[in-house]
Amino acid sequence: QVQLVESGGGLVQPGGSLRLSCAASGIIFSLYTMGWYRQAPGKQRELVAGITAGGRTNYTDSVKGRFTISRDNAKNTVYLQMNSLKPEDTAVYYCNAESVVLLTALNYWGQGTQVTVSS
Repeated sequence: QVQLVESGGGLVQPGGSLRLSCAASGIIFSLYTMGWYRQAPGKQRELVAGITAGGRTNYTDSVKGRFTISRDNAKNTVYLQMNSLKPEDTAVYYCNAESVVLLTALNYWGQGTQVTVSS
């Protein structure tokens, strides 16, 4: 059974930092592209940052220079370090794992963790 379990969300003041973690089980983690998405109330879910199996990263423009995605294949965990947080970063953050195995697309989601940036 595949599980993606996020942690690290919470309430933080503007300018503060949080580190989200996503622990994966039930998959060969090193073969998956991992991503962090977020969804704010009334908005569509959007990709925040992604990291490929080979370690290549990409970010949405609004978080470039503030957020850093990383992965530890030994721990089956992907991280999102979020600095200089802004109120507009408030959202539920979801971990995603995707890969293609034997020509079959595989895609899994975590349950989400709330991040609230407010004074």
